[in-house]
Amino acid sequence: MEKISADALPLTINSSEKQETVCIFGTGDFGRSLGLKMLQCGYTIVFGTRNPQMSSLLPNGAEVLSHSEAAQKSSIIIIAIHREHYDFLTELTEVLKGKILVDISNNLKINQYPESNAEYLAQLVPGSHVVKAFNTISAWALQSGALDANRQVFVCGNDSKAKQRVMDIVRSLGLTPLDKGSLMAASEIENYPLQLFPMWRVPLYLSAVLCVFFFCYCVIRDVIYPYIYEKKDETFRMAISIPNRICPIAALTLLALVYLPGVIAAILQLYRGTKYRRFPDWLDRWMLCRKQLGLVALGFAFLHVLFTLVIPIRYYVRWRLRNMTITQVTTNKDNPFSTSTAWLNDSYLALGILGFSLFVLLGITSLPSVSNIVNWREFRFVQSKLGYLTLILCTAHTLVYGGKRFLSPSILRWYLPSAYVLALIIPCTVLVLKFILIMPCIDKTLTRIRQGWERNSKISKSALNGKTDI
Repeated sequence: MEKISADALPLTINSSEKQETVCIFGTGDFGRSLGLKMLQCGYTIVFGTRNPQMSSLLPNGAEVLSHSEAAQKSSIIIIAIHREHYDFLTELTEVLKGKILVDISNNLKINQYPESNAEYLAQLVPGSHVVKAFNTISAWALQSGALDANRQVFVCGNDSKAKQRVMDIVRSLGLTPLDKGSLMAASEIENYPLQLFPMWRVPLYLSAVLCVFFFCYCVIRDVIYPYIYEKKDETFRMAISIPNRICPIAALTLLALVYLPGVIAAILQLYRGTKYRRFPDWLDRWMLCRKQLGLVALGFAFLHVLFTLVIPIRYYVRWRLRNMTITQVTTNKDNPFSTSTAWLNDSYLALGILGFSLFVLLGITSLPSVSNIVNWREFRFVQSKLGYLTLILCTAHTLVYGGKRFLSPSILRWYLPSAYVLALIIPCTVLVLKFILIMPCIDKTLTRIRQGWERNSKISKSALNGKTDI
């Protein structure tokens, strides 16, 4: 790694405004990057290392001393070493007494140890004030400039004054501190960087199940059935045709599952007559991952559009068109134009275009950079009102696709309907239930419940009689 120079970037504050001295134990990637960042912000940096002679990789302008000597230079010491190497700190107990130790370490696994690294550090050096911070920021982010996704720094500690000093340092580096409370929160903070898409697991697993099920379903109807009864080899359909059926089915089903938990929650509130009872855990988790469900659905919709665009250049399609043309020329016959078929086809395409356009709008407004510039009413209008309109358009798109043969017995193969018929079950259920919920007589009661009214509450009954104030 190249030598890091403090002159690589301009100082963020005037050099005459000299700030306090900060000690850093550890000369690894993160320790060096954090030291450089703090030098650029006007801090005096002292590195503590077991081998002070090996300092060629450290930023220019930083002093390099032994651990004991460096600790005496500052009241704030950043511990940029792994937990496995904390033992030497017990020899420095007297030197570290009363000082602020900032633990920035992470583990290799979630809940790898019985206690958090910060709590373990507090046990090793009982006379110090341990604060957990900086563990969610990467060395790369510090060197390249903190991006929006890397600005937040979780901070926790038992000493409020020590925690406040660390939060002041975080702000001076252009980062955003978030107070998570006492040192008991350190385990949660340390587990955070180790989580791999925690809110995406259910949507991804569900998408995988849907894809596998409908792939097998379509293979049975479109590949195995023709081979057994007509001796046709239709295996080529597994490359484009079947995926182009699975993608819209998955997109429509996942979009419906975005709005189904809200409908279930409304039904539960109506049944209970109150909003002051917790929803079941499975419903809470479902509602928390609705954004991810919607984005996965949008991804399937994009794939459906791409698969559809390549249909004209497929060999099978070109072969059929060529044969139809030759047959018509040979027999001197022409297919009459059908106005009803044209209407169905154009309606199918128009509904698909409108539905996909609103689908993209829903995805754009879910981005943090967009959602942060709209107020809650605007965000709710797009995600709720336009969201249901998107679901209606996409459901209608699928219904029109079936056209006249939607409920025809001729489309059954081994008594199995087309896959798109199954795809309509959940969306139609959601739309029917939502239509019932927005009926004035039901919507009025639901609105009162969400405003705090309770069916079996004496206070609510007296409120109906005008005996309570807002």
